[in-house]
This record gives sequence, C-alpha cells and structure tokens, in this order.
Amino acid sequence: MKISIIGCGYVGAVTGACFAELGNEVCFIDVDVLKIKEIESHRSPIFEPGLDSLLEENAPRISTSTSIREGIIGSDCSFICVGTPSNEDGSIDLTYIKSAAEEIGNALRTMENHTVVVKSTVVPGTTDNVIIPLLEKNSLKCVERGFHVAMNPEFLKEGSALNDFFHPDRIIMGVMDDPGNKVLEELYRSFSCQKLCTSIKIAEMIKYVSNAFLATKISFSNEIGNICKKLDIDVYEVMKGVGLDQRIGPKFLNAGAGFGGSCFPKDVSALIALAEKYGESPILLKSAIEINEKQPGRLVELLRSRVGELKNKRITILGLAFKDNTDDIRDSRAIPVIKELLVQGADIAAYDPMACGAMKKIFPSITYCRSAAEALNEADGCLVMTEWPEFAELHHEFDRMRKKIIIEGRRILSCEGYEGICW
Repeated sequence: MKISIIGCGYVGAVTGACFAELGNEVCFIDVDVLKIKEIESHRSPIFEPGLDSLLEENAPRISTSTSIREGIIGSDCSFICVGTPSNEDGSIDLTYIKSAAEEIGNALRTMENHTVVVKSTVVPGTTDNVIIPLLEKNSLKCVERGFHVAMNPEFLKEGSALNDFFHPDRIIMGVMDDPGNKVLEELYRSFSCQKLCTSIKIAEMIKYVSNAFLATKISFSNEIGNICKKLDIDVYEVMKGVGLDQRIGPKFLNAGAGFGGSCFPKDVSALIALAEKYGESPILLKSAIEINEKQPGRLVELLRSRVGELKNKRITILGLAFKDNTDDIRDSRAIPVIKELLVQGADIAAYDPMACGAMKKIFPSITYCRSAAEALNEADGCLVMTEWPEFAELHHEFDRMRKKIIIEGRRILSCEGYEGICW
C-alpha cells in the first residue's frame, strides 16, 4: 500500500518507518525542511532507539516531500500525525490539524477513494466537527463518497516505540464506512493482537481515557508514597503487593517525582477542559494533575531539609529528560525542580546522557556536564530525576561529593546512602 505520513515528529517518524518495514511505500511530508533532510539522509528527526536503522534499511520504499498536495498524490491513504499542543486553558490547539486538513482537502480534488486517517491525538468530536468539514470544503467533495476518514490513535511509549508498534496490546480503528475500515484492516492484517473497530468519536475518547487513567494511577501511587514516607514505609514494597492483584496490575505504580512528557500532562488537561466545556467538574482528573504539579516541590523541600539553606550550594541534577531512552524534556519533572533551585540561589550542575542540549535552551545559565562523575564533583546534594540505566551503575562517583546527600525522584540507584522522595 502507498501511505503518506503528514507530520514527521515523534508519532509520524515512528509510524512511517514501521509501515515501511511492513512492506508499504511511505512518503514522509513535513513543512520543516530540516526534518525532511534528516529522513532523506536515513536519519531520524527525533531520538528513538532503532529508528535510524529502520529508516536506512527501508530507504528504497521511502520518499519525502515538503508539500502535502504533491506528497499524497498517488497514495492510498494519508495519516495525519501533526502536533496538538495545549492552549493556556488546557484545551488543544488545532492550528496544525486545521492546516493539514485544508491542504489535504485541496489535494483530494484530483483524487478518488483516498482514506484520511487521523493519528494525532484530538478530543472527541474533532474529526467529525473540524477535520471532515475542512476536508469537504476544500475538496468540494462529500465524505463517504468522494473520500473516506478514519481514526487510529497511537499508544507509543518514547524509548520503546518500535516494539510498541510491532507488538501492541490492541489496535483501535475508528471508522465511519466500509472502505475506511478495509484500509486499516489491510494495514494491520499481520498483527495478531485484539483489534477493536468502533466509531471515530469513541476511538478519540479511548486515547484520552487510556492516558488519563495511567496518569491517575501514577498520581495515586505518589499520594500513597507521600503517606508512606511519613510512616517510614517503603512504598515500592507496598505497591509490589498491591500490583499482584490481577484487577490492578503492577504497571504505573512506581511512586516518585511524577509524570511528564508530551502526552500525559497535555491529554489529561485537554480532557479536563473538554469536561468543563460541557458543564462537568472532573474532580479526580484535576487531583491527578494537582498531585503531579506538587511532587517536584516535595523533592526540593526534602533536599533543603537535608542540606539546609540552598543559596550558593552546589546541587547536582542527574537526569533531565522526562524518562530514560529519550532526549524529550517536554514537561520533564526536572524543569520545575531546576526553577525552584534557581529561585533559592543554588549552583546547579546537570548531566543527562541525551537531553543536555535541549534543556540548555531553557536554562542556559546552569552548568552542563559530560558525565555523572563530573556533575557530582564537590556537590552538596544530588537529585536523581530520570531513570537512566547508567545511573544504576554509579557507586564511587558519589564519593566526589562534598556532602553525600542523595535523593531520588526515581527508583534506579543501587548504591548505599540515598533516600527517595516517597521511600
């Protein structure tokens, strides 16, 4: 099948490369010339383990374009993978979605039986009320007759996205007619996982509810962890027992500094904004966000209780990305921690295997180090913010510290003499 991928960010780059690996012809489309040049050089525009190799191995099946009109001509389907950032009120910004829909619509004027698949995360009703009307207006055609539309939400985790694509828990296919359904069925024919075919609006909602539930699960664990800390109880041992309950399960029960990244904070906020638009007050979702926002402050408070006044103290931050195996710092819990440490006058030395360059754009004044050992040199305290595997191997490096005060926001260290935010 010939597939066009509109938007070469995280979702688009992974989706396109994986579809090419399955034997499809893929055209990557993006207005960002630098991203297109990266793909043409068989390099991923984002960091994701294994993605460079996948692009190189499937180069004969991959083409590129900076024009949607030119890029989708001749393709069987187009996947909209553009970003949906947050507005100040938490609702999603549809600027990129609208622009993509308008341009696709223009191209559809000269095409027949093309299927537009929405993979971007959008709140329920967006495809029906925003995307389809724009496609119809600009194509001068009617949906289900002149073209087809489907919704196929992604459930990719940064750092393990390729495995998540090829070995999914489930595939959600939101469709409105048989041709759109057949396109998705054909694309995912070789997958043995459960496939749920539903309406477009339900597919949109499934994505939000999945992320909101996982975020709430994390905030619940953090709230229990905060209680356990006061009782001198190891919350990880508690959650190990709790997770043995098959109704609950062990995943996303790790207490710590909270969740970040491009999905959970944005999607929960968008679901809250959507609920309020219809007169509902989602108390549980609001609490999940509130707990998450307060958690980094607890880490700094704990550090101050151990170090004392932080002014002019050298504080090491290990880990800047929101999680390991990525250079993504969007909503990283390290950001509010660094902000508060700077307010309190601390001298910050930071290290991350991948994310120093990205964080330097936000905090250019702090010291970025080439290794954990360098960052720990003469430090008065250390905060571990990301669960990079290499941090588990640190031992004698902590001997470089002036005061061996080590506090974890993640459960990764194997050395002695540290404590956790919740344990």
